[in-house]
Amino acid sequence: MRSMLLTIACLFLSLLSVEAQPAGVSGVVVDGSGGSVPGATVVLHSGGPEQRTVTDASGGFTFDHVPPGPSSVTVTLDRFAPVTEPADTGRSDLRIVLQPAPLSEDVVVLGAPERIRTATKTDTALRDVPQAISVVSKETMDELNMTSMADVVRYVPGIGYAQGEGNRDTPVFRGNSSTSDFYVDGVRDDVQYYRDIYNIARVEALKGPNAMIFGRGGVGGVINRVQRVADWMPARELSLQLGSYDNRRVSTDLNHPLNSMVSLRLTGVYENSDSYRSSVGLERYGVNPTIAVSLSPNTVVQAGYEHFHDDRTADRGVPSFQGLPLAADPATFFGNPDISYADATVNSTFGMIEHRFANGVTVRNRVSFADYDKFYQNVYPGAVNPAGTTVSVSGYNNATVRQNLFNQADVTFQHRTGRFAHTVLAGMELGRQESDNFRSTAYFPSAGPSATTLTLPVSNPTTSLPAEFRQSATDADNHGVATVTAFYAQDQMSLSQHWQVVAGLRHDNFDVDFHNNRAASDFASHDNKFSPRLGVIFKPAVPVSIYGSYSLSFQPRAGEQLSSLSLTNQSLEPEKFRNYEVGVKWDLVRSTSLTVAAYDLERGNIVVSDPNNPAVSFLVDGQRTRGVEVGVEGHVTAQWSVLGAYAYQDGKITRSLSATAPAGAALANLPKNSFSLWNRYNISPVIGVGLGLIYRGDIFTATDNTVILPDYFRADAAAFWTFNARFGAQLNMENLFGEDYYAFANGNNNITPGSPRAFRVGLMTRF
Repeated sequence: MRSMLLTIACLFLSLLSVEAQPAGVSGVVVDGSGGSVPGATVVLHSGGPEQRTVTDASGGFTFDHVPPGPSSVTVTLDRFAPVTEPADTGRSDLRIVLQPAPLSEDVVVLGAPERIRTATKTDTALRDVPQAISVVSKETMDELNMTSMADVVRYVPGIGYAQGEGNRDTPVFRGNSSTSDFYVDGVRDDVQYYRDIYNIARVEALKGPNAMIFGRGGVGGVINRVQRVADWMPARELSLQLGSYDNRRVSTDLNHPLNSMVSLRLTGVYENSDSYRSSVGLERYGVNPTIAVSLSPNTVVQAGYEHFHDDRTADRGVPSFQGLPLAADPATFFGNPDISYADATVNSTFGMIEHRFANGVTVRNRVSFADYDKFYQNVYPGAVNPAGTTVSVSGYNNATVRQNLFNQADVTFQHRTGRFAHTVLAGMELGRQESDNFRSTAYFPSAGPSATTLTLPVSNPTTSLPAEFRQSATDADNHGVATVTAFYAQDQMSLSQHWQVVAGLRHDNFDVDFHNNRAASDFASHDNKFSPRLGVIFKPAVPVSIYGSYSLSFQPRAGEQLSSLSLTNQSLEPEKFRNYEVGVKWDLVRSTSLTVAAYDLERGNIVVSDPNNPAVSFLVDGQRTRGVEVGVEGHVTAQWSVLGAYAYQDGKITRSLSATAPAGAALANLPKNSFSLWNRYNISPVIGVGLGLIYRGDIFTATDNTVILPDYFRADAAAFWTFNARFGAQLNMENLFGEDYYAFANGNNNITPGSPRAFRVGLMTRF
């Protein structure tokens, strides 16, 4: 409550005490031939907070509110060398010339952009955000041959991955697994499926709960994908990938400005690949056209549509035996691959308009609609008998249809109150999610008319016996509608050259109306929650930030997939997640950054049954994760670039929650120590080599702590050839030394073996 009152008071004072604004700075950005350069990023460095804008269709830029004193502007743009020029207050004739960056720099850029919008909904330097954030750029994803979310987080500290039953992304944020904390350009993308990165400019991993920005969920963090959308920089790229286990993939990126007002972009992908796992494969394709229209120098409209389809074998790996994964050939499929598959289709659209007023106020509105159709069916392994000779298999299928409609409207402006500079945000979010779920159980007529399990020999656990899928007495058949109305406000205050404060507050009115079709019964939950955020930043020197923060998030009783509302939980308070964090962000020489964060994440309002009366439930604080994260990225020398991550995480059940989650148990899928380091060295402007080292400590597969996945160390390698400005090639080698390991799990008997040694060859052309 105290932090909420402080936030409101700061916002009120900042709105009432507006002083006259100082003079501005404006100019134009051109290329070496004198042609205008639209879409370049221009950052103003002055006595106040850093300001940022983008050049308009004629290459022009303007900063209307520049504090007295010395200042400068830095201009950056992909494939051009950055330029910094002095900018005297009141000057309106700046002319900044960009020159193309050397090709060797163009192809080795690693790591994060210096600024981010997602974390605060304002354009903010990464070191001025009081939160642990890792950003993986398109260049990094290309260099490491990443194609999935699991690939991306491998070099992100504090985030692991679970199996997801072979049909969905399941990151583990600081000990909390999630299938719904995904966003695209700050908007929810919360259906369970495997995402691709063919149309992504960068992936932002924000650690720690932060409902002030994202609303409900985000219990340990979120992953936001930033799309590549139309702009005024021409691009024509085509990539082809071939590799082990019949890996075949092609992708393209075509960005074409029609004139100074309109630009079109088209990204696409097609992949048809097999796997080191027997009878396992995938086929997926996506197409994403976007358009950008510059209605005026201060008004931009963007719109886009994506159609994405993913069809794959639902592979749930191998079972365990005597506390460890069952020793079996990594290719062996346990179950029936012929009827185990996952099929997801996504159709999404968005429209965005942004207008910058002459007085420095910026208004931005984005509306998004997404239609999801997801179905998966699997016959998968259960327990192995005590003798280790037979394994049981079971099965089910599940269909989810969902439509998401969200609208986000934000207003931002900068002003001063006395000595203090402010960046103020006010906004609202409206959303509606309509979902249908239907589940059926597999029955095996060869074992009996009501048999729901088969027993197979461990020596031959792949079956083709038929299964009939029909609803059991407990299978879901429901319809739900969730609506949200949220208002939020935030003030980023620069108190002095060394001190900054970020304070914000959000109120969510979140309602779920739930209908059980089987029982013809209705349930509802109504949550009205305030979510505060407070961060303090101390900057002893320009490139160093030391911060402390507090944030809060809540998870409604309908669950992360809005499908678990019942008579017993509909009136219970949402779960709460509180995060306390301190950290250091240091921008070193040669564009190298170092980040360190220590955190304490508590989970409360967990439902526990009264052991003396199972019909009665009560809420307890029952889970805690403490840890330290370290990240480094950038250039050690002009030829040597690195991307590294280390995390120490200690997650425990602090109060007995059930027989399988006793007090003192370690959280599932959470290694105490994990480490990764990618190195690239350019031997010459034509040839480069890369080496990646990955270590993950032991993990328990479930909170009963009866099965362990052993620790492993894996080495990857790569070689790069840049033939000229238009053509390049690379060879990526995964698991260079053929390490036998287990990648991740979903419970005690669904464990995925890691890939044996594999090779990928990529060819890229710009035309």
